[in-house]
Amino acid sequence: MPDQTADRARAIGTAGLSDALDKLGLPGAVPGIVPFDPRFSICGRAFTGQYEPVDALGGTVGDYIDDVEPGQIVVLSNDGRLDCTVWGDILTAVANARGIGGTVIEGVCRDVADSLAIGYPVFARGRSMQTGKDRVRLAHTGRPVRLGSVLVHPGDVIRGDADGVVVLAVDRADDVLDVAEGIERAEDSIRTAVADGRRLDEARAEMGYHSLQTKAGAR
Repeated sequence: MPDQTADRARAIGTAGLSDALDKLGLPGAVPGIVPFDPRFSICGRAFTGQYEPVDALGGTVGDYIDDVEPGQIVVLSNDGRLDCTVWGDILTAVANARGIGGTVIEGVCRDVADSLAIGYPVFARGRSMQTGKDRVRLAHTGRPVRLGSVLVHPGDVIRGDADGVVVLAVDRADDVLDVAEGIERAEDSIRTAVADGRRLDEARAEMGYHSLQTKAGAR
């Protein structure tokens, strides 16, 4: 089924969406999670998973991947741990074959070369060779998780590009997109005006550019 909201988000970069979030006073910009290749671009609905440390009962990193729908973005929280991974070459291969839209990790990934070789987009806080087996286990899927300070619910729109990742809450996504599209139109007009010889400060003032990115009532 077509997803018009995700399609609209796909047409706008994370910078524009971040500006719109600022205008509305909403969270959603995730600092520090970046793609392994700046050419990676993702947009889709979130499938969430949360990890926790293992205890004496052990546990596994999880065989959830077959439950992810094509086009969804896998969003995994390992609470920012840098000492063990929750994604590697087998998950990359299966996700790519299933048409999953990409993976975003609050933590690190390994087997980066495999991701780059087949063009499967992974966004993470870094990379490490050390396995998550016997260190962490999958606690649950399909519940809210955190990317930094941003709470991600299943079904939220995830947009990622060379600048990083933004999260559009499912109940505010269209509001954010309305503002972001307005900012995009203003920026296009500014570029045209400057190309025609106008001063940048004049073009920005004419379009009310600063107010487009500033929360109402802010100075």
